[in-house]
Amino acid sequence: MTQSKATRGRPTDTPGRLTVAAPSHAPERVSEATLDTAPDPTTQRGASGAAWTEPIALPTASGMASAIAHTFGQRGVVGKAALGFLGELGRVARGSSTLAPEKGDWRFTDPTWSDNAVYRRLVQAYVAFSTTLDGLVDELEASGKDGVTARFTVNLLTSAVAPSNFLLGNPAALKRSFETGGASVVSGMRNRADDLLNNGGLPSTTDRTALKVGRDLALTAGAVIQRDEVAEVIQYGPSTDEVYERPVLIVPPPIGRFYFLDLRPGRSFVEYSTSQGLQTFLISWLNPGKDQAAWDLDTYSSRILSAIEAVKEITGSPDVNVIGFCAGGILSTGVLNHLAAGDDSPVKSMSYAVTLLDFDHRAPIQAFSHAKLLSFARSRNRKPGVISARDMGAAFTLMRPNDLIWNYWVNNYLMGNKPSVFDVLSWNADGTNLPARLHTQFLDIFEQNSLCEPGAATILDTPVDLESIKVPTFVVGAITDHLTPWEGCYRTTQLLGGDTTFVLSNSGHIQSLVNPPGNPKASYYTGPDPGPDPAEWMAEATKASGSWWEEWSRWVIGHSGAQRAAPPKLGSAENPRLCEAPGEYVHLAAPKAATR
Repeated sequence: MTQSKATRGRPTDTPGRLTVAAPSHAPERVSEATLDTAPDPTTQRGASGAAWTEPIALPTASGMASAIAHTFGQRGVVGKAALGFLGELGRVARGSSTLAPEKGDWRFTDPTWSDNAVYRRLVQAYVAFSTTLDGLVDELEASGKDGVTARFTVNLLTSAVAPSNFLLGNPAALKRSFETGGASVVSGMRNRADDLLNNGGLPSTTDRTALKVGRDLALTAGAVIQRDEVAEVIQYGPSTDEVYERPVLIVPPPIGRFYFLDLRPGRSFVEYSTSQGLQTFLISWLNPGKDQAAWDLDTYSSRILSAIEAVKEITGSPDVNVIGFCAGGILSTGVLNHLAAGDDSPVKSMSYAVTLLDFDHRAPIQAFSHAKLLSFARSRNRKPGVISARDMGAAFTLMRPNDLIWNYWVNNYLMGNKPSVFDVLSWNADGTNLPARLHTQFLDIFEQNSLCEPGAATILDTPVDLESIKVPTFVVGAITDHLTPWEGCYRTTQLLGGDTTFVLSNSGHIQSLVNPPGNPKASYYTGPDPGPDPAEWMAEATKASGSWWEEWSRWVIGHSGAQRAAPPKLGSAENPRLCEAPGEYVHLAAPKAATR
C-alpha cells in the first residue's frame, strides 16, 4: 500500500501520545546577579526550563500513587534491588563505595561533599537510593509496562529528599549561616513566609518587581494598529531605510505573554526581524478570564485571519509570511488548512519555531497525557472558567523539580538570598490563563493525535488535512528541548505538502527562541532536504556558529519580494495607530474570579 507523506517515516515503536521524562542533565547554577552583570539568562538553570508555552494538565495524586504501586509490585525485582541497595549502603558505611553524584550536578559541587567523610557518605547513600529507584522504573518499562508516570513520580521523590535541600545536609548553607551569624537563616525564613503568602507556597524564581514591561522589557518601537476582544495587533517600526514588500506576521502561543519575543534590546526577535528590513507585525493575545471560557481553536484562528487582513491592508501586500511559535504554530496550522481549501491563500510561507503537530513521538509530557488524567482535566474544564497561569506553571515546574523548585528553595531559603533578576524569569513569572474550551481541545489533540489523521479534527469548519498545506515551510527544533523534542518537531516536515527546510538549534525550548546572534556559544545545524528519518538528516547535517534567527532571516527574505522605501508612518486610515507598543493587553491581568 502506498503511504502518504503524512504517514511515511512515522515511528512504529512509540506510544500513541506525546510523552516526556524529566531530563537527567543539570544546567549550570543560577548566580545571584543583577540583570546588568548576569551572564546570559537563557543559559541559566531555571531560565531554560521554567518558561512554559505548551498546554498540559497536572497529574493526579492517585495516578502517581498507582504508578509507584506498580513499581514496587515487582516482587522478585524489588527484592533483588533491596539486597543490592543494602549491600551498597554497607560499602558506603565502610568507606569503600565508589558512588558519586553526576559530574556537574549543582547540588553537590561544594568541596565538602567529597572532602568530608560524613558528607561524602551522605551523598553516596542518596545516590544509591536514587539509582535503586531509577532501576526499578527501568525494570518496569522493560517488562512492557508504561513507566513514564512512575519515572515522573520517582523523580519528584528523589529530588525532594536530596540532602542538599536541608540546612544540616547542605554544607554551603550551613557555612553561610555561621558566616552571617544566623542572618541568612532569618532571611530565608522571611523569604519563605513571603512565598507562602504571595506565590502559592512555591519558591520565587525572580524578583517580580525589578523589571517592568514597557520600561525594561518589550521596548521595540511600534504601535497597536488593530484591537478587538481577542487580541491586539502590533506593527513595529522599520529600522532600515528600505523594507521588503511582503510583511511577516508573528503568532505567539496563547499561553504566556508575547514579550519573550521582545525581551530587551539585543535579545529581541522582533528587533532582529526589523533590523533585517522585514516589515514585522505581532499578535498580542488578551489574557482570558471567566467570560472567555468558551474561546476555542476557531476563536483564535479567526483572529489570526483578521490580523492577516489588517497586515495586508496596511502594507499593500497581497499576502504575508507567518511564523508561529510553540502552540502558536498549532493555531497557525488550522488557519493554513482552512486557507488551503480556498483558491488564493493570503499566506506566502509559514515558519514553525519549536512546534509539535504530531504527538505520536515519545517526549517528556507523557506524565501529563495519561488517558485518565486527560479525562479528569476535561471534567474540570466543563465548569465555567479558565486554566489559571499558576496551574499551568506548576505543571511545568514539576517536570524539572531540581532546577525549578529545589534550586530556588536552596537559594532563597537555605542561603537566604533574594531571587535573581533575569528577563526570561520575569517573563515566565508573568503568566496568562487558558480558556477551558481551548485547553480541552488541546488535550484532545494530544490524546488522539488528531491533527495527523485527515478529517479527525475540524477547524473553522474545515476538516484538517495537513498534506493539503502546500506553502513553503521553515521548521525549527531545539536539540535539548524537553517540551517539544526536536525529532517531534522534525515530523512536521513530513506532514505538510509543500517544500520544507529544517534547522536544529543547539539549545533548549526557550533558549532556542531567545537566541540572538552574537552569542559565541550558540550554534545550529542545517542539512539536506528532510526525509522520513531524523537520524539520517542529522548524520548529514552541518553545524554552523550563530543563531538560527540568521538562517531564518535569509530564508524568509527569499519569500519577501523586492525592497522599497520604508513606510513613513505606522498604521493606515482603516487601521490607525491606537497606542504605542507594547500595547494595553500585555499589561492586563484576568479577573481573579476567572481562575480556579
